Amino acid sequence: MKFRDGMWLVAADKTVYYAEDVYTITERDDKALNLLCPTRQIRSRGDTLNLSTINVELEAQFDGVISIEATHFSGAQRRGPNFELYPDGRPELKCSISKSDKGTTLTAGALSASVGPDQHAFDIRFHATDGSKELTSLLNRSVGLAYSPALSNPKQVQDMRALQHYMFTQHELGVGESIHGLGERFGAFNKVGQSVELWNEDGGTSSDQAYKNVSFYLSSRGYGVFIDHPEHVSLEIGSERCCRVQTSVEGQRLKWYVIYGAGGPKEVLSKYAQLLGRAGRLPAWSFGLWLSTSFTTDYDEKTVTHFLEESARRECPVEVFHYDCFWLRAFHWCDFVFSPAHFPDPKGSIARLKAANLVNKVCVWINPYLGQASPIFAYAAEKGYLLKRPNGDIWQWDLWQTGMGIVDITNPAAAEWYTGCLNQLFDLGVDCIKTDFGERIPAADVQWHDASVDPARMHNFYAFAYNKLVYTTMQARFGPDGGAVLFARAATAGTQRFPLCWGGDCESTPAALAESIRGGLSLGLSGYSFWSCDIGGFEGSPPPWIYKRWVAFGLLCSHSRLHGSNSYRVPWLLDEGASGPESCSSVLRAFVRLKRRLMPYLYAQAERSRKKGWPVSLRAVALEFPEDPTAWTLDRQFFVGDSLLVAPVFTETGEVQFYLPRGRWTSYWDGSVVEGPGWRTETHGFESLPLYVREGSVLVLGQEEEKTRGEGFAYDWANAGGVVALYAAREGDEAVVVDTEGREVATLVADGKGGVSGLEKLGGEWSVRNVL
Repeated sequence: MKFRDGMWLVAADKTVYYAEDVYTITERDDKALNLLCPTRQIRSRGDTLNLSTINVELEAQFDGVISIEATHFSGAQRRGPNFELYPDGRPELKCSISKSDKGTTLTAGALSASVGPDQHAFDIRFHATDGSKELTSLLNRSVGLAYSPALSNPKQVQDMRALQHYMFTQHELGVGESIHGLGERFGAFNKVGQSVELWNEDGGTSSDQAYKNVSFYLSSRGYGVFIDHPEHVSLEIGSERCCRVQTSVEGQRLKWYVIYGAGGPKEVLSKYAQLLGRAGRLPAWSFGLWLSTSFTTDYDEKTVTHFLEESARRECPVEVFHYDCFWLRAFHWCDFVFSPAHFPDPKGSIARLKAANLVNKVCVWINPYLGQASPIFAYAAEKGYLLKRPNGDIWQWDLWQTGMGIVDITNPAAAEWYTGCLNQLFDLGVDCIKTDFGERIPAADVQWHDASVDPARMHNFYAFAYNKLVYTTMQARFGPDGGAVLFARAATAGTQRFPLCWGGDCESTPAALAESIRGGLSLGLSGYSFWSCDIGGFEGSPPPWIYKRWVAFGLLCSHSRLHGSNSYRVPWLLDEGASGPESCSSVLRAFVRLKRRLMPYLYAQAERSRKKGWPVSLRAVALEFPEDPTAWTLDRQFFVGDSLLVAPVFTETGEVQFYLPRGRWTSYWDGSVVEGPGWRTETHGFESLPLYVREGSVLVLGQEEEKTRGEGFAYDWANAGGVVALYAAREGDEAVVVDTEGREVATLVADGKGGVSGLEKLGGEWSVRNVL
C-alpha cells in the first residue's frame, strides 16, 4: 500500500503522520528502550497539544535479534491468534544499554540499535556491535500512522467504523542491496521494485499471489526482518520510496524484528529458526519417489495396481503412492470416506499393495472443507464444528465444493473430531497426508468459535493451525521424531515446523518450471528446509521433453512427486510406452537411482539443515557464496546441501547456461574440472544436467539400486557399503554419516593424502575414490 503521491505529496485518499521527534527515551528492564515520538517537532510547550504520538519500543530479544514495536493508540485490543514464538525455548539474552555523545545504544549480542542524540531528528541505526557493518536505518519519515479515507477534521476519529487506520515503517535500502524470501513467490527472485501482499491465495504459480506467505525476508547485506503479524501485511520494496522497504498493517500496532548474523545469511536463517521453529525430522523413505493418481483422472484399485506393477517392471520403484481427490466420492469432499464404487475394500487394497512390495507407504489427499452433500456435513454443523457467520448461520459458499463449510479449528471439540477422522484413515493403512487448500479462509462476516480470534488474523494463520493439527495427530500415531510426513500447500510463518510443502499448481511449460524453481528458492530463504513440486507440471499434458527435464530437476529436490491435473504422470504414458535410452522411463529410472545413491549424503545434509533452519534443496547459491554479488541474482540454479550445485535445463535441445562461483568444481558425471568464478554453457542429454561438486567435498555415496525388493530409500546405507569420493579434499575436510533414524554413526575425515579416517565405524564394503 502506498501512502504518498511521489516524494512530495501525500496520497489524496490518506492522512499521514510521521514520527518526527524523539521527545523522551525511557529504559525498561535494562533490555529495552521506549521512545515517545511526537508527529511534529516539539519546540515549545504548546507544541505538545493536538497531535499524535507514536511509541517506538526497541527490545533486545537474544544474540543478534532486536524487535521494534510502533504503537499509536495503546488501548486497542490485542486479539489473536499470534505466531508461536520460541517453540524450542527462548535463548539466553545478554544485552546492555549505553549512552554517549553519539546517542543511546541498545545492544543484543552482535547487533546494536543506536538512537541519534538530536531530539528533532528521528534517527535509529542498526549495526554490528563491533562496528564492522552498517545494516539499515530508520530515518526521517520512516515510522508513521495513516487514516483512509483522508480526514477533513480530527473529530472524525470519534467514529472509526468508516475509517481504516494503518501503521507503517520504512527502513533504508543500501546501494545494490537485494531482498529475498517472503514465502513461496514465483515472480522475480529479487523483490526490490515489487509491491508484495502477504495474503494467502489459491493463485497458481504464474501470478503475484502465493499459497505460502511468510512475513520474513532476507537482505543481501546480511540481515533479515521478521514481521510479527499473521494478518494482511503490505510491502513496498523499493516501490514507493526507491531507497526503502515499507511495511504496513491495518491496526494500531506494528511489530518487527531485525535479525543479524555475523557469520552471514546462514546464521540469519538459524536465528530466525530459533524465533519461529525448526522443521521436524522426516523419515528416509519420504525422500524416495512419490507417484500420484493425479487430480481429476478416473482411477480405482485396478488402475493403482497396474501403475505400481508397471513402475516396478520398468525399474522405477515407487516409495509412496498418493491417492488424490477422487478416492473420495464426488461432492463429499472431504468426509474421509473411500468411494465404495472405486475402492470397496480400501484397507485390504492398501495391504495388498504393501504385501506385494509394490509400494512402501500410502498417502491420501484431504482438505479442511466439507461439502454439504455428505451426511457428515449435517453432523458437523449440528455439533458446531464448522465456521459460522455472526448471525449463527454456517459459513458456506459454492466455490470448490457445493455448499462447503470450513472446519473451525479454534473449537477444541472440532479439532478432536478431526483427529478422530484422521486416525480412521491410519487404521486403514494410510501413512501420510497431503494437506491441500487452507488458503481461501474468509476474513469478513465470520465468527470463530474462539471469540478472541480476529478473523483478519485467522486468514493466513489458518494454514499453520490446520497443518499443525494434522502433523501432531500423525506424531501421536507414528512417533514424535520422524514419524509424521505432510505434503502441504498452504503455509505461513512457523509452518516450516511441520514438513513438508510442495509448490502448488504449475503449468507444464519451461516458464512454469522456472517459476517453480523461483518459488522453491524463495521459500528456502523464508526458513523452510524441505520443498517439492509437481514433476512434469500440474496443468496440461507435458510433452515428453518437458517431462524429462522436470524429472531431472524434481529428483534433486528434497522430495520428489509425480503429479498432474487431468492426465497421469507415469512415464510410459508420456511417450507411447517407449523404454529405450532417454525415454521417459529411462530418465526417471536414472534419476531415481541417482537420488538413491546420494541418500547417505542427502539425509545427513537434511538432518543438519533442518536443525540449522537452512533449505536442503533448493538452497540459493547466495547462502553458500554470500560475498559473491552474482550469487544473489541466480534464480535458475541451486545447491543440494553444501556440496552439490545443480542447474536445471529448460530447453529440449539441452543448452543450459549457469554460473560457477569461485573455486574448483568437478562434474559429477565425468570428473572434468572447471575453475570459477564464471558463466558456463553446456549441452546435456535427458539423462544428465549440470551437476557439479564443490572442492573440499567428502561425498558419501551409497547404492543406486535396491538389493532387496521393497527396501526402498530407507535402506541401511551405513552398513550396506558404498564409495567415499574425495573432491580436491584437504586435510580436515569431513562428512558426517547418519543412519535412517538421524543418529550420527561416523565422521569421515580426509587426511589430505587421499585417505579417510572413520570408515571403521561403518559396515559393509567401502572404497575411497580420489577425484582430483
